[in-house]
Amino acid sequence: QVQLVESGGGLMQAGGSLRLSCAASGRTFRNYAMCWFRQAPGKEREFVASISASAGNTYYEDSVKGRFTISRDNAKNTVYLQMNSLKPEDTAVYYCAARSSAYAHTAEYSFDYWGQGTQVTVSS
Repeated sequence: QVQLVESGGGLMQAGGSLRLSCAASGRTFRNYAMCWFRQAPGKEREFVASISASAGNTYYEDSVKGRFTISRDNAKNTVYLQMNSLKPEDTAVYYCAARSSAYAHTAEYSFDYWGQGTQVTVSS
């Protein structure tokens, strides 16, 4: 069992930066691929970024490429999402998810554990 707790969300003006953190419980964090998803009001949850267990592979949704960076610190059981050049369309609840596999994935169904989410609001 893995428990995930996100933090770092908040209100930011367009063009600003935020760093989200997701702290995981359990000693097997290093074996899990991790991912960030987001859900905007009235929309379905969508993939943002994922990272393999070893951090050797990362994947990004097209609209965040070059602006967002996913990373992890296995010694701290934490995965991060650095968000730069924020846009109003980035406004959403951001969820951290863990997959019982070392290989990164982009599909929501492939992730087994989810956090409660953290709100990110970007004003224009």
